[in-house]
Amino acid sequence: MKVIIKGALEMKIRYFLVIYLIFTLFNTSSYSAASQSDETEYFALFMDNHKIGYAIQDRLVEGDKVKTSMELSITISRTGIPVSVKMSSITTETTDGKPLGFEMEQDLGIITMKTVGTVDKNGTMTITTGQRKEERQWPEGALMSEGLRLLHYKHGLKEGTSYKAKIFEPSTMEVFSAEVHIGAKTNVDLLGRVVELTEIKSTASSGQIATVNSVEYYDDELKLQKSVTPVMGFTIEQIACSKEFALGENDVFEVVDKMFISSPQPINNIDSVKSITYYLSKTGTNDLKIPSNNNQKVKKLSNGNVEVTIEPIAAPAGVRIPYKGNDSTAKDSLEPTRFVESDKQIIKDLAKEAIGNTKDAAEAARKIEAFVAQYISNKSLSIGYASAAEVANSKQGDCTEHAVLTAALCRAAGIPAQVVTGLAYVSQWRTVRNGFGGHAWNQVYIGDKWINIDAAFRSAGLGGYDAGHIALAIGNGNPEDFLNLINVMGQFEIDKIEVKKN
Repeated sequence: MKVIIKGALEMKIRYFLVIYLIFTLFNTSSYSAASQSDETEYFALFMDNHKIGYAIQDRLVEGDKVKTSMELSITISRTGIPVSVKMSSITTETTDGKPLGFEMEQDLGIITMKTVGTVDKNGTMTITTGQRKEERQWPEGALMSEGLRLLHYKHGLKEGTSYKAKIFEPSTMEVFSAEVHIGAKTNVDLLGRVVELTEIKSTASSGQIATVNSVEYYDDELKLQKSVTPVMGFTIEQIACSKEFALGENDVFEVVDKMFISSPQPINNIDSVKSITYYLSKTGTNDLKIPSNNNQKVKKLSNGNVEVTIEPIAAPAGVRIPYKGNDSTAKDSLEPTRFVESDKQIIKDLAKEAIGNTKDAAEAARKIEAFVAQYISNKSLSIGYASAAEVANSKQGDCTEHAVLTAALCRAAGIPAQVVTGLAYVSQWRTVRNGFGGHAWNQVYIGDKWINIDAAFRSAGLGGYDAGHIALAIGNGNPEDFLNLINVMGQFEIDKIEVKKN
């Protein structure tokens, strides 16, 4: 069987968000302690030695406040189609590093999404995204840009020094635990210029992701000159440079073919398969943290390898909507989020159009899957990452847009729904034969079971969810959910598969 999938296998946002996090978490530039003026630093960003964009950091002291701005722009190619994403943030702190607020803009899709946070003297953090507002308590001991700068300046660059920090990252609303280890001076190539710099090894992790390791190189003024971070099978570098070079032309870097994992054998007639067991061998340093669910059973082996068995289950009939149970995860999966705006009127209207008068949950989920498959008429690869409301208006996108819209319509109809990201098998796609590519789909809660559906595969004529789907992360469809993929992408190979037919 030869299959051409139009946009169903593109998990792109993880690259953009990960690169942004690497820049903000590992850029520990200190500047001069006495500086009161506007200071700007420019960086060129590289992925596997290809220039893909730039990053800019700016620090401005205004009276007793310090504003630190970060801007990131990335362009990569997907099947010859350029995809550009911009992210920016501004953190506001006191001159002694206490948090006052932040702004975060993510231009990932058709419109820019802006999040604003303020922190009062009692530590209450008020976060506003569009018309949605929530309150949280500021995480005790967490630092932002200026607080982190002061900590780094305090410890300096003495070889053998080690220290820890808690970092609040506005793009994910997560607190990262970081460790810093100061090494020796070494000669470093900075775009053809060899300079003696201090090597620093840093790690960062949160409840969402496993440890990310980075090696940075600083000059004697504690300004970052270069960082090298291996992530998801790629090497990401940021190198200090002139404004002209940073903002200059990018390379054409094709990422799609690199996102596939070879299958040890073809899987014929996959829609008739009862179950598939995959034997995954670890190739990286991270533990393989792969989720278990009702369709996917995971067994960790003593050597660090993992055995994953996928056996799709059918949704039971007779379960009515809306869901009124007490399962906490299911109840949370009915709530609107930044990218799954199930409370927007356009989403409510589409959900009603999709399910009609159906009250059976399984039938309603199938109708929504089929509705989204045909509703997104432009299978565009040019969208960075769009929210459900954006997709509802534009009718364009790839697998991630299918997944967020499906989740939003299900939630609006009273069906708990989550977005699943992972790998999916295809017999042929572009130059790849018999491989697993990055993909997104959904799981819905029906009759105390999580049932999987796949509108993008349905749209491509592949029949929807099947045993060729390996879930690597599950969440609410927000970009930060894809950080879970850092744990496993590029960290394993599929050694063997065992197929059981119906």
